[in-house]
Amino acid sequence: MTASPGLGTPATAAPGLLRSVFRQHAAGVAVITASGPGPVGFTATSLNSVAAEPPLISFGVGTSSSSWPVLAEAQHVGVHILGEGQQELAATFARSGADRFGPSTDWCRGPEGVPLLGGVVAWLVCRVAARIPAGDHRIVIAEVVAGDPSEGGRPLVYHQGRFTALRD
Repeated sequence: MTASPGLGTPATAAPGLLRSVFRQHAAGVAVITASGPGPVGFTATSLNSVAAEPPLISFGVGTSSSSWPVLAEAQHVGVHILGEGQQELAATFARSGADRFGPSTDWCRGPEGVPLLGGVVAWLVCRVAARIPAGDHRIVIAEVVAGDPSEGGRPLVYHQGRFTALRD
């Protein structure tokens, strides 16, 4: 098989190739939270709507993530859709070793004891239905049990390795 005209030379499949290609894919930004001995959370760009009936979502989480031990046991998770002005919140939850639930983070306990972040575009509380091994990650499938879309606003987007806003 030869490359099509106008296309570069195909690269061999590797983690670097996947990262390079997905830098071209704009994704919405969410923060996933759960409660264990203390609250945990991480920034995710892998959030997906899976089904309307029953209402299911999915996201990926690395098994080396500091949040994974709690997520591996959690019965419920919080899903927060971030708005365009929440780059710092996204960065806090993406940064290893950050005090994610410190004084600068507006949060409270919500339904099922899940940590809920304030000021987000929308949030859901979901019951974990499955954790599926996928390489060095787990795909978590969860059923929506509560939520609030009322904050509204424009979403935060991740593209080309940085958080950004949609352009008009």
